[in-house]
Amino acid sequence: MINWYKKVVLENYANFNGRARRSEYWYFALVNIIVLIVAAVLDNLLGINFDPLPYGYIYFAYALAVFVPGLAVSVRRLHDVNKSGWFYLIVLIPLIGAIWLLVLFCTEGDKAANQYGEDPKGNNELDQIGHE
Repeated sequence: MINWYKKVVLENYANFNGRARRSEYWYFALVNIIVLIVAAVLDNLLGINFDPLPYGYIYFAYALAVFVPGLAVSVRRLHDVNKSGWFYLIVLIPLIGAIWLLVLFCTEGDKAANQYGEDPKGNNELDQIGHE
């Protein structure tokens, strides 16, 4: 899973082109949630959290570092369901926008090529990581 995360984050750091499978997006989200929880715990243990907030410098440093890759993988995920990356701004609509975006992130992508590229499931490159 670490090799996969490095490939997604480091090699596609600011790649807003192409398509991302559901697994690419959700594994990225899972690792980020785990790291952010660990960062918040460290901030509290080291006493560097922002009172009264439960997080501090480590949390914000990591969140800032993964902001662009998170945005990039989100845009590629929207491309997989044949939506423009600008569609991400739907999240600005209170409640309904976030729910609609979540549904799109959970929706299976187009099975064939679309205007954003070939079907990423046809290229099992991510599935081969660690099986060299």
